[in-house]
Amino acid sequence: MNRTDDRLLPVLLICVQAAVWPGAELVRGDVPPASALLVAVLVAGPVTAALALRRARPVVALMLVAAACALGAGPLPVGAMAVLGTAGVALALFTVATERDTFTAVLCVVALAAWQLLQNLSLHGLSDRDGLDLVLTALLYATACGTGLLARRTRRARGTAERMLRRAEAERHRLPAVERRRMERELHDVSAHHLTAVVVTAGAALGLRDRRPELAEKALEFAAETGREVTRALGAVRAPAPSREEPASPEERLRALVAGFRRLDQRVEYEIDPLPDGVVADAAYGIVREALTNVARHAPGAATTVRCRYGDARTEVVVTSAAPPAGATAHGAGLGSGRGQGFLRSRAREAGGTLTSGPTAEGGWEVRAVLPGRSAAPVEASVPRSYRFAQVTAAVGLCVQPLLPVLVVRSETTSSGSQVSAGVLFALLAAAQAVALLWLRRAPRAAQCVLLGLAPLWPVAMAVGEYAGPVLLPPALGMLATCVALAADANANANANADVDTDGDADSDSAVPARGRHSRRAWIIASAAVAVHAVAMSVAVLDRGTELPDWTVPAGATAGVALVMGAARWAGALRGRRDLAARGAREERIAAWTEEAVRDAWAERRRIAAGLESTVLARAADMVAEAEAGRLGTAADRAREALAAMRALLDTVRVGEPGPNGPELRPQPTVQALDLLARQCRTNGREVEIRLTDRVPERLPTAVDLAAYHAAETVLAVGGEEPAVLELDVEGDTLTLTATGVPRAGRPAVRQRLAARVAALGGDLTTEEPGAVRLRLPLAGARVPDQAPQRGHEEGAR
Repeated sequence: MNRTDDRLLPVLLICVQAAVWPGAELVRGDVPPASALLVAVLVAGPVTAALALRRARPVVALMLVAAACALGAGPLPVGAMAVLGTAGVALALFTVATERDTFTAVLCVVALAAWQLLQNLSLHGLSDRDGLDLVLTALLYATACGTGLLARRTRRARGTAERMLRRAEAERHRLPAVERRRMERELHDVSAHHLTAVVVTAGAALGLRDRRPELAEKALEFAAETGREVTRALGAVRAPAPSREEPASPEERLRALVAGFRRLDQRVEYEIDPLPDGVVADAAYGIVREALTNVARHAPGAATTVRCRYGDARTEVVVTSAAPPAGATAHGAGLGSGRGQGFLRSRAREAGGTLTSGPTAEGGWEVRAVLPGRSAAPVEASVPRSYRFAQVTAAVGLCVQPLLPVLVVRSETTSSGSQVSAGVLFALLAAAQAVALLWLRRAPRAAQCVLLGLAPLWPVAMAVGEYAGPVLLPPALGMLATCVALAADANANANANADVDTDGDADSDSAVPARGRHSRRAWIIASAAVAVHAVAMSVAVLDRGTELPDWTVPAGATAGVALVMGAARWAGALRGRRDLAARGAREERIAAWTEEAVRDAWAERRRIAAGLESTVLARAADMVAEAEAGRLGTAADRAREALAAMRALLDTVRVGEPGPNGPELRPQPTVQALDLLARQCRTNGREVEIRLTDRVPERLPTAVDLAAYHAAETVLAVGGEEPAVLELDVEGDTLTLTATGVPRAGRPAVRQRLAARVAALGGDLTTEEPGAVRLRLPLAGARVPDQAPQRGHEEGAR
């Protein structure tokens, strides 16, 4: 919300207040005194200014609005501060709840309500036996605070979803580059080790051939063996399977980094949690590397501790170094560029976190970074306990302030009767309802039963406290909490009905009864709530007395209560459907980006594989043939050619050249691309593991290969937060794909897509336990791909 919107509401409140007073007085012909108008202007000015700046200083704005309205309520007539004292304070409380943490918002509500209660007691004593205005005021404040907290949670959820989408989109572009760098690294390792060793060995043997002819035989054997090893290594680079060892994980990289500094005589201890590959892991690695480098430069030999804790809400990276040992010389102190701290903060900021650094009490240095965790939620700075203590102290001081005049001013003598005020009973009932609502998410059925049990007590409190106010107001207050519970129940039922098929087969007899149980239970609760509140409202009206026929009171009460509660359930269900639609759209976008990322990475893999097939592998095969034929010099030349071809491939691998007939079509991923799919899912925040047994051949029939990949992609694309495991095995002439940890895969739409792929090959699909899907694809009769690598356009588009 911009500044214009922030000023609009306060101006609107001032206009409404002016229409209520003195506008209504002027319409009736009564002109307020000039002193009252001056006081109203003096109060309205600070209130408007405070509300206009409420987002920058919400707590201060709340205190200013409450104090100004309290001071103006004394000399001004009744109604002069009605709008500013209620809507203005409620607006300030709403802003506190949306802009500050929950503890601060609840503390402000409790302190403000207690302050107004104690002020009323100090001014009027206990003579006011009604007290319903205090209950209504507290209810208004609680509603404003609760609405603000709900808006804050919705905003945070929307922000978290947007960050997840941004991270998924970033990883969509990152995965092909990661796959390209992996293949570049492995190609370089092969060229730097195997082929170079062949060239060096052959050259040495040729130089000593006259004096030591036996070296030539050994060199020929080494060249042939190395050539075959190169072929195997490049084959693994060209088409890696999910079961092969993946590149080093972020945890292993951090451990290797620490080991490297230990070799430099740095005393480094570490506690490192496993991290998923992604932006957060890269930022953590860069921060630890920069921090350890600074320690090696400025405090060589200092004892250093590296802690990396990965949690749901946040990831903490802490590097703490002690004071350098006595006599240690910092030889690298002048090697830095002075930008290290800026780089550290920029890394943390780019990952969505914060970073602080500074000296420790022991004379060392500490770098502390707080990065996003599994949920990708925004990182909030932790509030120290001393600040919380100061908040509570200020609130207690504010509540005690109205009691100070009692010490010096003698209050009026009030009634000492034993009659309990209706306001006290209403306050107790409202407090009990508030406690029940707090337990609504943890124990919804128990909270709903408590609310239904409290509903009949409102007419009892009216009778005991001899309530003389509006007869429908107390029962309506009791019905408000039940409406909130019914809306929450309708929201939960919308999610439960969407996921009801996750407990088993969508076509089985258990799905329909499960959905029926949810709906039947919801309607029973709603009907009981309508009946209880209709009876409570009818009793309250009939006890007061009415001129209407007796039968019209319960009929009208039932109709009105049913209409209000039906609207509450409709609103809750509508919100639930909106949340489900938003979640489904987000999951579809993530699934589409995942598919595109995997296809792009697979295209990089196939493009590099094509270059290997036509250059390096052919020359390596020639090298083996020449070595087996006993031509050492020619074998060495072929090794040099293969090495040159490898380097040329490394130079051109970053440039994606289109095919002869235009841009090359992206190939269809197969089972070999499941490792890319799992890696992309892990970067999006979900743990996915791919397991291939030893019985799965390296090359599967084309149709089975594509069907297995697309089935795995379909199962993982439906979303979810549970860790998933995909296991492939071959039993006889059947490939079995078992997916566990995928409860949403039992939905009818997902099962229909899976069944269509399985049926095309004559296979079958079963769901043996909740959250598990098993596909069987026959291998007999399917075409096995040729040994030469196939282009993506030969495999066709899906």
